[in-house]
Amino acid sequence: MASPATLALGPCAGLAPSQAGRAIFPTRPSHLLPPTSVHLQASSRRPNLHLLRNHLPAVRAVAVDSDQLGSSQPAEQVKPRKYYFVVANAKFMLDEEEHFKELLFEKQRNYEERNKEQDFWLVVEPKFLDKFPNITKRLKRPAVALVSTNGPWITFMKLRLDRVLADNFEADSLKEALAYNPVDLQFEKPEKWAAPYPKYEFGWWEPFLPPGSNKVMA
Repeated sequence: MASPATLALGPCAGLAPSQAGRAIFPTRPSHLLPPTSVHLQASSRRPNLHLLRNHLPAVRAVAVDSDQLGSSQPAEQVKPRKYYFVVANAKFMLDEEEHFKELLFEKQRNYEERNKEQDFWLVVEPKFLDKFPNITKRLKRPAVALVSTNGPWITFMKLRLDRVLADNFEADSLKEALAYNPVDLQFEKPEKWAAPYPKYEFGWWEPFLPPGSNKVMA
């Protein structure tokens, strides 16, 4: 009796032992998809912390005294103002010059009609003359100066009066510009007055003296 034939079946040669009994599906090669507009928009919304860190302004803490809190900024410093003048001895300016009185009163009347603030004054023995040694050495004393902030008008008055000296200076305030040394004016009365107009009365110049000036006495 022939022995039964045996058939030995081994594992499939194309499959690994661990993959026996599992279905194998072919895989597609992986490809990186290009970014779409949605991806770009999403990435653009993300803040770049490095750029923000470089562009943010630096913040510093400053200590402030308690008395400085709530204080306003200091006012700007007032700039000195320029003043122009003509000067001569008091006898000539106030007692002899024929037209000086009329010129000043005419200008004062013109300012009043135009509601214009006065910008010219007469100063007897002005202190600012100490700054002009070349002028003082040529002056008889006491001296009188016509001072104004109107340069062209002072130039006109120099040409009109003729026998006067002119210059200009700067001062921080009107009070400083018109400062004067007290002096008593005394003019001798002439024995005869031959001019066709009346003699100037003493003290006619008082309306043109600096504010707060004392009246001079004969």
